[in-house]
Amino acid sequence: MSVEAAFATCEETVKRFDSDRYWAVLFAPPEKRPLLFALYAFNHEIAHVAEAVREPMLGAIRLQWWREAVESARAGNPRPHDVARALAKVFVRTDPPMELFETLLAARELDAGAEMFKDMGALETYADATSGTLMRLAAAILGSEIGEGARDIGIAYALTGLLRSIPFHAGRGKIYLPVEMLAAEKLSPEEIFAGRGGERLKTVMNKIAAHAQDKLDSARRFSIASGALPAVLPAAIAPAYLKQVTKPGFDPFRHRAELPLWRRQLAMMRANIGGRI
Repeated sequence: MSVEAAFATCEETVKRFDSDRYWAVLFAPPEKRPLLFALYAFNHEIAHVAEAVREPMLGAIRLQWWREAVESARAGNPRPHDVARALAKVFVRTDPPMELFETLLAARELDAGAEMFKDMGALETYADATSGTLMRLAAAILGSEIGEGARDIGIAYALTGLLRSIPFHAGRGKIYLPVEMLAAEKLSPEEIFAGRGGERLKTVMNKIAAHAQDKLDSARRFSIASGALPAVLPAAIAPAYLKQVTKPGFDPFRHRAELPLWRRQLAMMRANIGGRI
């Protein structure tokens, strides 16, 4: 299969499974878009590992396959997979830091296990290692750096996504909520797995949403280099999502936090023009 076909497959994957990042890529220079689609398709593959396996060991094996696939792609000998073929071209054209790929892969090992996050600090570390690292990689591909607000932006976007996906993760027996917060509300994991929690769960969600908003407010103190903006534009939608999940009466097991496409595009356009999320 040609490299062009591999890039096309990556683009279709991102469009189908990662809509916010898909539209953000369209703000990047045309020559950089296929490279970003390859990166985000890779991110989808490794994020999907935990959803596709039942045992942590199987997840570790698949992530190791991807770890070796990245190394092979960088060496110019990609494995027979569209994403791996596309990544090989990413390395040829931009050579993004390998240590960021390793950070991303190591963080995804947590997804397949039953471990929970002790406190907000632990959840922040995970959020930065996943969302934040992906933004840094995207910025590197764009030939730029996000700057001082990188960590806060990545954390805010990740926390917002985790709040929106509580039912999905609960359905596979995983909770991305700090144990300390659950204990303070006398809320057990079993209740969340069963689709319950009521106002106690809402209290926890509101605290996390407020923390995410604080991170966004902090990041807005810094301007972002225009070249790096497409890497962080998905976070421009976070405030609208946070408003939805904190509305009175919102129940993550009965309601979905969704926005029409035009609102997401408008938020990204404003951020792109203003140079801030």
